Amino acid sequence: MGKIQNDKLRNIAIIAHVDHGKTTLVDAMFKQSGMFRAEQEVDDRLMDSMDLERERGITISAKNCSVMWGDTKINILDTPGHADFGGEVERALSMVDGAILLVDASEGPLPQTRFVLGKAFEAGLKIIVCINKIDRHDARVEEVLDEVYDLFIDLGADDEQIEFPVYYAIGKEGLCKKELDDDNKDLKPLFDAIVEVIPGPTYSEEEPFQMLVSDLGYSDYLGRLAIGKVINGTAKSNETLVRLGPDDMKQTLRVSKLQIYEGMGTKEVTVAETGEIVVLSGIEDILIGDTICMKDAPKALPRITVDEPTVSMHFMPNTGPLAGQEGKLVQSTRIKERLIKETMLNVAVKVEMSEDRDSFIVKGRGEFQMAIILETMRREGFEVCVGRPEVIYKEIDGAIHEPIEQLFIDCDEAFVGVITEKLSIRKGRMTNLVNNGTGRARIEFSIPSRGLIGYRDEFLSDTKGTGIMNSLLAGYEPHRGDIPSRFTGSIVSDRAGKGVTYGLFHLEPRGELFIKAGDVVYEGMIIGSYNKDNDLNANPCKEKKMTNVRASGKDDALTLTPVAPMTLEKAIHFIADYELVEVTPKNIRLRKKMLSQTDRHVMRNKKFSGKL
Repeated sequence: MGKIQNDKLRNIAIIAHVDHGKTTLVDAMFKQSGMFRAEQEVDDRLMDSMDLERERGITISAKNCSVMWGDTKINILDTPGHADFGGEVERALSMVDGAILLVDASEGPLPQTRFVLGKAFEAGLKIIVCINKIDRHDARVEEVLDEVYDLFIDLGADDEQIEFPVYYAIGKEGLCKKELDDDNKDLKPLFDAIVEVIPGPTYSEEEPFQMLVSDLGYSDYLGRLAIGKVINGTAKSNETLVRLGPDDMKQTLRVSKLQIYEGMGTKEVTVAETGEIVVLSGIEDILIGDTICMKDAPKALPRITVDEPTVSMHFMPNTGPLAGQEGKLVQSTRIKERLIKETMLNVAVKVEMSEDRDSFIVKGRGEFQMAIILETMRREGFEVCVGRPEVIYKEIDGAIHEPIEQLFIDCDEAFVGVITEKLSIRKGRMTNLVNNGTGRARIEFSIPSRGLIGYRDEFLSDTKGTGIMNSLLAGYEPHRGDIPSRFTGSIVSDRAGKGVTYGLFHLEPRGELFIKAGDVVYEGMIIGSYNKDNDLNANPCKEKKMTNVRASGKDDALTLTPVAPMTLEKAIHFIADYELVEVTPKNIRLRKKMLSQTDRHVMRNKKFSGKL
């Protein structure tokens, strides 16, 4: 059965590590393809449409857009560079025929580059390599190109894949060159390469209409949207089709509206040709990985598969004394609905009911992905409590195996000792150390995933904020033994009230405080980190006793050390197994699972006496 190529279309993904300039390059491609009028005002980082993406400067969800270059339409997918959002990457790659690998001219290919490129090779995509930021003062273009070749060989690239074309770019200036000494000032060489190197989508003339659902959307006017690539045949609006779900499930459906991507938005069409990325509406109860095809010729395509989750976290309704005061959505049924919706839009997330039926176990790729889900939920008005992230173990041949990360660290050589010491305590094993004599060293470790939970903040403190740390799932290995999770205890409020300067001032020598004067506290709320490894119950509401004695300097105002605002990542890293993070739209608080001081005391005694 012969394959025909649609030469009027190109579907490409832009893949790169976090902060290597994907979104900035897409901006420049938009501006130079004539999608905007010359005088039109355009935001920077157009593709970062979520508030969270703009704030953090990262891409979280894969997004589609299109540009025209001559007579060829180019559909572009901007993919996340972070391994925690790997599910987004796998979905995006199922829609494209080629990819631009963007690499920083100074940092070179980093772990997430390896992760995404490995997925691109598995999908058999054609790759164009683009070395970005060649204007950096510390650019090392030749060495980075050698590292890219090494990476391709490492990942098992075949003879055809290793013959990749190389381009040099400055994304923020919107220029790309075929050779470093060219004086080209625009992106024409890159557009030409996309048209010449990346193949158009291929299809079989004899096959009936087939479309693989790779993404889902939602519109207040149109309801559920199914997004995917037309693999064979053509799609028409108002056509009766059939959805093939998991376990050979069939469901008849009618397409009410058919749209394709045009620029940053979509355009309604009556017919979409083969290879086009389309948006179908009027389809409820659809899942990522489903096939949509003709009613009289149902034929399923292979479902999208993603790597298994490695981290789980308990989500539960807020049961603290302040529950319902700051958020609109507090009921467990609403939390459950929201988490189920997350699994529909994100194939890498799974949700299960816990044994006590009061909480939900959310499984995903990493703690960062969990933090993003939580941050999104609190912005939507939810109040939830979450426990410490737990690693998902596997039993292989009767032995417990755990996920192991390949950890890459770039830091000043002065910090190598303290990093090695800290990571060896966390069962990390150094596998490589490179020191080029430039003052910075690159170290690689093999370390259990659970050893990295809570380490990032410590790492930034140890390297005075100058270290770069990235990790990549390397697979499963036998359990490496116990890891001390925390060397400090918690300072816990023993009553409800408001923090008072006098009480907090006298607690400062005991550890690091998390609250300021005037902050609301309740019994069982964690108000700081204790210097010792046990917990300290304290009274942050203590006021100074009034006397009629006056002495010089006695009544000088007390000043407290400024407290950094609590972030979700810091809170999730800090808590121990018997503690929770209370997340509301206005605050992030830490608390004990058992709020009552008496109940905790009884429980501790039972543990010591062996009755528990």
